[in-house]
Amino acid sequence: MPRAIKRRSVLRRTGALATIGAAGLAGCIAEDDDEDADDDADADDDTTATDDDPDGSEDVSDETVRIGAIQPVSGDLEYYGEISLMGFYSGIAYKYDIDPIEELTTGTHTLDPDDGPTFEIIVEDTAFTPGTAQEVAEDLVVDEEVDLLFGASSSDSARQISTNILDQADIPYIAGPAADADITASEEFCHPNLFRASEHTAMDARAGGRYVAQQGDISTVAIFAAEGAFGEGVANAYQEVLENEGVEVLEPRFVEAGYSEFEGMFDEAINQGADGVVGGFTFITLPEFLPTAMSYEEIQTFGGFAELVTTQVTGQAVEAALGEDFTAEDIEDAGLGPFTTRYHWNQYDNGINDAFIDMHTEAYGLMPDLFSAGTFVGGSALVQAIDETASTEGADIADAMRGMTVLDTPKGENAYTFQEHNNQAASDMTVAWPVPTEDDVAEFWDASVMPGEPIETMSADEVMIPADEMSCSLD
Repeated sequence: MPRAIKRRSVLRRTGALATIGAAGLAGCIAEDDDEDADDDADADDDTTATDDDPDGSEDVSDETVRIGAIQPVSGDLEYYGEISLMGFYSGIAYKYDIDPIEELTTGTHTLDPDDGPTFEIIVEDTAFTPGTAQEVAEDLVVDEEVDLLFGASSSDSARQISTNILDQADIPYIAGPAADADITASEEFCHPNLFRASEHTAMDARAGGRYVAQQGDISTVAIFAAEGAFGEGVANAYQEVLENEGVEVLEPRFVEAGYSEFEGMFDEAINQGADGVVGGFTFITLPEFLPTAMSYEEIQTFGGFAELVTTQVTGQAVEAALGEDFTAEDIEDAGLGPFTTRYHWNQYDNGINDAFIDMHTEAYGLMPDLFSAGTFVGGSALVQAIDETASTEGADIADAMRGMTVLDTPKGENAYTFQEHNNQAASDMTVAWPVPTEDDVAEFWDASVMPGEPIETMSADEVMIPADEMSCSLD
């Protein structure tokens, strides 16, 4: 049976998709037409499983899925892109019981399972710059004719790809680990073809902020955050949650990347009665923020647990303030934490997570990290969609992912479900204190602190934004 002609190929031949660069940069949004439905119907006819092969595995074993991966793999935040690729590669590999791709560089990398399609993953570097992310996404769609897009660690990058690329490209986009909640909560950025398994800032706030408000002694909180979509997302989410819990929140303060004059901000916040502070920063600014926060013992610092590179800075700040022989009790007494963790290797006890840890440490020499579960689930959901539809067509993959409960995830079986109203995956979150890194994981976690055992696990229902509180509605 001949393979169906993809709508993107037709657009490219007619020149329609070649205008994506100019139209996308202008923010032009195209409407679907009747031909789209015809093409989707053709694709459905082409990928129907036969009586001899009810699962459709033979239909896709000779196919190739081309994935455009958009991540920072250079610059100060290259680890964000690298750990995201590690998770995505591992999610696909786990489903086929094969080794993941080990290269974390630009170029084309291949996974070729015996019982599935060939996965060609074309990695492009964004350098954590939104304009670059949009440019490489355009190139991947137009020149490489990818079947779907994956990635963006920068929330501003994910926003631009959604608003300027997806309507014209008409292919699925598995976003992540970009964490701004509005990517899937605001009608300005959410899109029927945008799916995010990665956890976001509102989930951080609705878990950690609620726990601190309900279990702690905090009455007034200052929020310091980075300029841009991520920092704004952190500030908005924590302010809403804390105020709903009866905590006073001072006017959030936003600073440029690398800002270092935090003493004045802390002094002002304390003069205004603050006894708690939330910091919404990436690795670029946290090295300046954390030592200052640790020096103000009268104020409790909380928020989201960070990835390894930033946790190394946290550990350095802890050692500088408490000495190298610090204990878990010392950290609590100093008011550092507790923190929400979207995922860390020791927060979930199940066979899938155990296998993931083994796969990840063997391939990369590192523990799975903050972004690892979300991008793992993106890869796992992609394979599940191909298995369920016996198709590698983007439209079929997107249809299967809408409302999907993902079977294989590091948080356990069926632990992530894509919500139909916004294509954001719902999952549990945990809250944990920082503790000294244990000897048995130090080889794979090169930081002096790590997340402790969960002190609270909050269900997906507790941490997701209710559908009636967001402007995005894809139903």
